[in-house]
Amino acid sequence: MSSFKDIFDKFDWNDVLSDILQKNEQDVQQALYTSKRTIEDFKALISPAAKPYLEQMAQLSYQLTKKRFGNTIQMYAPMYLSNECQNICTYCGFSMTNKIPRRTLTDEEILTEVAYLKSKGYDHILLVTGEANRTVGVSYINNAIQLIQSKFANITIEVQPLDQPDYELLIESGLYAVLVYQETYHKEEYKKHHPKGRKSNFDYRLETPDRLGRAGIHKIGLGALFGLEDWRADSFFTALHLQYLQKTYWKTKYSISFPRLRPHSGGLEPKVEMTDSDLVQLICAFRLLDEDVELSMSTRESEVFRENIVNLGITSISAESKTNPGGYAVEPQSLEQFEISDERSTEEVVTMLKSKGLEVVWKDWAHNWQ
Repeated sequence: MSSFKDIFDKFDWNDVLSDILQKNEQDVQQALYTSKRTIEDFKALISPAAKPYLEQMAQLSYQLTKKRFGNTIQMYAPMYLSNECQNICTYCGFSMTNKIPRRTLTDEEILTEVAYLKSKGYDHILLVTGEANRTVGVSYINNAIQLIQSKFANITIEVQPLDQPDYELLIESGLYAVLVYQETYHKEEYKKHHPKGRKSNFDYRLETPDRLGRAGIHKIGLGALFGLEDWRADSFFTALHLQYLQKTYWKTKYSISFPRLRPHSGGLEPKVEMTDSDLVQLICAFRLLDEDVELSMSTRESEVFRENIVNLGITSISAESKTNPGGYAVEPQSLEQFEISDERSTEEVVTMLKSKGLEVVWKDWAHNWQ
């Protein structure tokens, strides 16, 4: 059975990065002024040569986003169900080696957290767990979805990669979307950051979106964790992955997220810095490559950055996020997975978005799948 791995294996990381860095002014201009952009145009738009054209990229990104999504922006909230994890990951506060109190929410605690998020207006929820099959495996996740599916328009999960039959079961219970980040597409560096646990299997993780596509999921979210490796090469492989999936599983919707490495317990310093300017460039490049893909921005980023980016391509945003199990109402003081940067309340973020001329959407503008 074919998968993205068949395409991925044809590319060499160093060759890809070298090609991006060699893009010139002419390549950038061609990418800017063409009507249908290719993956080669994307390389030019994320290259150092595109930096002087950032203002033009931003204007084009703004226009394309308004044409496709209007003045709307989607609100969602992450809800952490458990910080138990069997993996060792160098960049994560939940890593098995970190000596922290572990906590998995009960049904009653889940409903307490849900009641808080519903009181704030949320209708899109992202359920997050560590990767621990024994305690937060498929049966636990399935139970959580069934417990809350009547309360939300969309339920998304960000949990350990699963097998296709597991995804089929969760979809039947009301699962709408799955976020699965490769973290880095650099296979050797990936091994350094994931020395132990199921997550150490690079290929299994790489092929997760294929299993999701075959299972008939409504939406798949992709991304890399910027800071582990060169952001330009990782972004190229993310875009390559996106285009493959769109062609292969064309009924499925797609989203891209842009997480940068944030401080956490037992912290890891970024190997490669991604500046604010770099991130703006990348967001605009993805919008120019694909005017339909949803682009998401979390509270990892600062207030100022989020205020400046919401009109340049972003279509969904979180607010008031807690990255610890029970963080909203059950146990606010437990350890976070990583530090939040934008700590404003939901109401403050909504006020900011409206001041930017944006209409806040709590339900999906295309949630006719039910």
